[in-house]
Amino acid sequence: MQYRKLGQTNIEVSTICLGTMTWGQQNTEAEAHNQLDAALAAGVNFIDTAELYPVPPIAETYTLTEQYLGNWIKKRGNREDIILASKVASRSDWLSHIRGDQACLDRTNIEQALNGSLERLQTEYVDLYQLHWPDRNTNFFGQLGFEYQADEITVPIEETLRVLADLVTKGKIRYIGLSNETPWGAMEFLRLSEKYNLPRVVSIQNPYNLLNRSFEIGLSEISHRENCGLLAYSPLGFGVLSGKYLGDQKPEKARITLFERFSRYTNPQAIQATQAYVDLAKRHGLEPDQMALAYVNSRPFLTSTIIGATNMDQLHSNLASIDIELTSEVLEGIDEIHQQHPNPAP
Repeated sequence: MQYRKLGQTNIEVSTICLGTMTWGQQNTEAEAHNQLDAALAAGVNFIDTAELYPVPPIAETYTLTEQYLGNWIKKRGNREDIILASKVASRSDWLSHIRGDQACLDRTNIEQALNGSLERLQTEYVDLYQLHWPDRNTNFFGQLGFEYQADEITVPIEETLRVLADLVTKGKIRYIGLSNETPWGAMEFLRLSEKYNLPRVVSIQNPYNLLNRSFEIGLSEISHRENCGLLAYSPLGFGVLSGKYLGDQKPEKARITLFERFSRYTNPQAIQATQAYVDLAKRHGLEPDQMALAYVNSRPFLTSTIIGATNMDQLHSNLASIDIELTSEVLEGIDEIHQQHPNPAP
């Protein structure tokens, strides 16, 4: 395993982070615990979860993922061996089961969310607490274009930062991070932290994969210059980049087979690009999924790649990507395909 610094902290996190959003929906608690044991045995020390999980988010399964993880932490007694990250849900019109449809990033919501997560995770603190998505109208979750709303209701970023600062002071949070954030949002958090001497964000968890490299357009420079690295989620585009959905295949129990809401990586342009990446991998004797992950792992603005698996074969294959170093020929081939099919999936 390889390790990288988490922002300006003294924490070193594994370049591969274990994602958890299938636990409680596609994975049982026993399967989740097996994944955790295998990941730690491979050198992973970074685990990412959220109060929202599992996904798709529904009232019946809300918070199960954190419960599974907390039970494992208690059973293994290894809290000090892991870097634990979670997230607070923000304002939405599709999560009426979270805090009575009143979720936002104000003091009441953040404190309630964090206290709930700490109880479920059976720990006194989280190492990284992230804002799952912005508390304002902006472009995220597959929306590329920004539509300004003059009359929007939102919690000011400064107010959110001050709440997080209090929780850092209380020892419930070590560091804070962003997720599904835009360049403006990231810089506004950093500006206000500097202006008011508030905690500085140390990471940005956004989608990044061969089908969606939009992070490079504005946020990668911020990651470099502000030491606020990417935690890349969906590095395989919901599994699409493995090639398993090509030819209109619908593998049993696969995420897109089960949940149509994840179809944004299967539009015609994305399918064409996926076929090209799969063909490139095969020409060079690589597994398509491992080539896709190895590319993400190799990016200089990356802190950690968040992998997710529903079975142990997938998990071991994803973990093995850390040992793959892509040749200049493969990297050139990837860039050629990207020029032909730039960011086909939002």
